[in-house]
Amino acid sequence: MSHEPVLAFEDIVKKFGTFRALDKVSATLKAGEILGLVGPNGSGKTTLINVISGLYNPDAGKILFQGLDITRWPMHKRARVGINRTFQIPKPFKSLSITENVALAYHYGSKPAMNPRQALDFVGLSHAASQLALQLNSTQQKLLDLARALAAGPKILLIDELAAGLNHQELKVIADHVQLLAQQGIALIVVEHHLGFVNQLTNRVIVMNAGKEIFQGSLDQAAQDPVVSAVYLGTGS
Repeated sequence: MSHEPVLAFEDIVKKFGTFRALDKVSATLKAGEILGLVGPNGSGKTTLINVISGLYNPDAGKILFQGLDITRWPMHKRARVGINRTFQIPKPFKSLSITENVALAYHYGSKPAMNPRQALDFVGLSHAASQLALQLNSTQQKLLDLARALAAGPKILLIDELAAGLNHQELKVIADHVQLLAQQGIALIVVEHHLGFVNQLTNRVIVMNAGKEIFQGSLDQAAQDPVVSAVYLGTGS
């Protein structure tokens, strides 16, 4: 497995009017690595995912994928080369079946990829393959969103708040699955509030606050950092 970064983003700035949602955020990601992205609400985590995936263009900075500058590439072009994602609030095609939802992603995604049956097996939805997406509960919709991302053939997978609403056993299963994806060489960035879930996945996190990176390292180190404690854990003055 290559030690060169599959993804690098440098000094990313994203503004909405005069508000800086991201303020010079930088990091690299290697194939098979899981990077946790944590921080309080409004810290810029999802905005960063949106910039990396191409939903937003940055106002400054650079994004490199396998050494190629993709900063201004549209979202569909990034998806075609293997930058795929889940959403905090999934939006499946509710009038289509679960299998049809995944088949669409497979058709338009990068190859090789999990086929629809494999992707549904992986997330545990194969028993409901013929159901309409509108029949799924919120947790199942998140799993469908993950299946669609897997069927698109990701080299980089951006996961946004997957753990919300899952019980302890479901979290353990999903954590095992995410680690298996990393073992297959997929690089992952996991945006998450559930620190226990993040701790099951990775030893490296970026902690964000007010659009800035305030810490990068392990969760154990983050817990000892006074700035992180003050901002994220609600301690200090």
